[in-house]
Parts: sequence; structure tokens; C-alpha cells
Amino acid sequence: MKEKNNTDNKVKAFLKKKNVEITWRRYLIDAMSAMASGLFASLLIGTIISTLGQQLGIQALIDMGTYAKGVAGPAMAVAIAYALKAPNLVLFSMLAVGAASNALGGAGGPLAVLIIAIVATECGKLISKETKIDILVTPLVTIMIGVLLAMGIAPAIGSAASAVGQLIMWATELHPFLMGILVSVIVGIALTLPISSAAICAALSLTGLAGGAAVAGCSAQMVGFAVMSYKENKVGGLISQGLGTSMLQMGNIIKNPKIWIAPILTSAITGPIATCIFKMQMNGEAIASGMGTCGLVGQIGVYTGWLNDIAAGTKTGITPMDWIGLVLVCIVLPAILTLIFGQIFRKLNWIKEDDLKLDM
Repeated sequence: MKEKNNTDNKVKAFLKKKNVEITWRRYLIDAMSAMASGLFASLLIGTIISTLGQQLGIQALIDMGTYAKGVAGPAMAVAIAYALKAPNLVLFSMLAVGAASNALGGAGGPLAVLIIAIVATECGKLISKETKIDILVTPLVTIMIGVLLAMGIAPAIGSAASAVGQLIMWATELHPFLMGILVSVIVGIALTLPISSAAICAALSLTGLAGGAAVAGCSAQMVGFAVMSYKENKVGGLISQGLGTSMLQMGNIIKNPKIWIAPILTSAITGPIATCIFKMQMNGEAIASGMGTCGLVGQIGVYTGWLNDIAAGTKTGITPMDWIGLVLVCIVLPAILTLIFGQIFRKLNWIKEDDLKLDM
């Protein structure tokens, strides 16, 4: 028993020295949020630049966007390794791991990158600086473990993620009202929580009507909190939450969870309006489904989807109803509904003075 305790203590001490912290927070919050940033800085921004180039007829912008989209896998893997505090040789080795995982993961590439990059990074950290030829051993071990894992499990991860995403999208097509509520509420909640709704949508390749519901739910959270807290946070809060992230309210939600009810109720209303009335679909990049009004990325994604559909011949053109639906679902209704709910809850004393105040 004593020997076992000594061994356990040595293992714990070694893991601590290597900064390997096996916790849900590090892997599902820190790593996933970083992955979303990497995905945003490559695939998503590349899509926006390419779309701008197509609209303006500027080939240089189209090429820039193509290059940015081409490094999505490496960008995600490096971002994850950075969040896990990997030493330099491990960090740089993740370029190859990310490229392999994303390519072999297919439609579920981001999920494959998340899982494989975490394992490869932690293994690389364990071997880092343990030999006199660290410059050879650390990248060799990290890349071999990561790429072998990618070859072995990335296709299966991709197939599983794609199947789940397809199931959600199929269910939304079959039951647009119920699934419009569920997808909108769940993805909207994920947006405000310290996890990445964008990464979730990307990992599941969530597009179509389900993607439209996700955009609605995320927009309800962001625009809702921005408008509902205008009294406390003024223009700065309006912009930082409406175009930034509703995650800023997480500390206040922990103190008083009732402030979250209004945006959630709003998302439960705008989701089925998006799916049943306006048939709003996200046929751009799946990551945009989980971005809401952050930099208007969700709306740009819907617009990009319209262009994709027109190019594919499945849509004849962009109609006034398309624009009306997009503006109503993503901006007007979230602002009006959350403000009304917020006022009711203030009257009920569920929301007290400064409950929504941000430290800015």
C-alpha cells in the first residue's frame, strides 16, 4: 500500500511538473474555446474574405480567403496546444497533427482535431525536455502519436460527428417547430456558457434549417443581453455583447440565474419562427451557425449560404423575404422580446438593480 501511494505521488508530481491537468475545464472549456478561435482565424475569416472578393470581383481577396481556409486544421491544433500550455516544440509540431486530423476527419474534422490534438499535446508535454536530444525526440513523438491517431480514429470520429449532425438536421426538417425550439435554446445556451457553440456547430457540421435555428438562438442571447442590460451598461455594453459575446454575463448569471430566463425564452420563440415561418437556413460554413451576431458572422454565413445555393442552382435568387426574415429573427425580435421579458422580470423583482452590470 505504501509503495502504491509513493508511486501515485510520483505520478502526480510528474504530471504537475509537466503541467498536465486532466480536468473537464481544461479540455472542454479551455481547449474548445481556443479551437474555436483557431477555426475563426482560418476557415471562418477566410470564408468572409472570399465572399467579399466574390462580391467585389477581386481575385486577390478570393485567393487570400482560400489560403486562410486551407490552414484550418493546423490553426485549430496549434490553438488547442497553446491553450494547454504546450512548450514550443510541441506547439509547432501540432501543425502536422492538425492537418492530418482535419483532412482525415472529413465533415467531423474539427471534432477529430479537438480529440487528437489534446492527446498528442499532452503526450508531447510528457516527453518534452526529458532527453538530451529534445529537438528531435519531442516533435518526433508528438507528430507520430498525433498522425497515427488521426490515421486510426479520425475517419470514425468524423463519421460519428457527421451522423449526429445529420440526425439533428433530419429531425429539424421532420419536426421544424419542436427542433427549432430545442436547437435554438441549446446552442444559444452553449454560446453564453464558457464553452464554444461555434466549435460544437463546426464539429457536428450543423447547417441547413438546424443551422438557421442555431443562428437564431445565439443571436437571441447576444442581442437579448445587450438590449436588456442597456440600462446598466449603455452603449459599451450594447456593442460588447451584441457584436462580441453574451459570455460576458456569465459571472452575473452565476450570481442570479434568473437573468438568463429572458434570452432563453426569446430563443425558444425565434428558433421555430426561423425554421417554420422564414425557413431560414445556414448553408455557409457550419461554424457560423454558432456565432450569432458576433461580428455579424452568423448573418454573413446565412448570406454566404444563399450565394452557395444560387451557385448550386437550388435557389433562384435572394428575395426580400429572405432579408426580412434574417433581420427579424437575428436582430429585431431578440431585441423586442428580451426587452419585454426583462421588464416583466424587473417588475417581479427577479432582476434587481445592477444584476446585469458588467465590469467594463
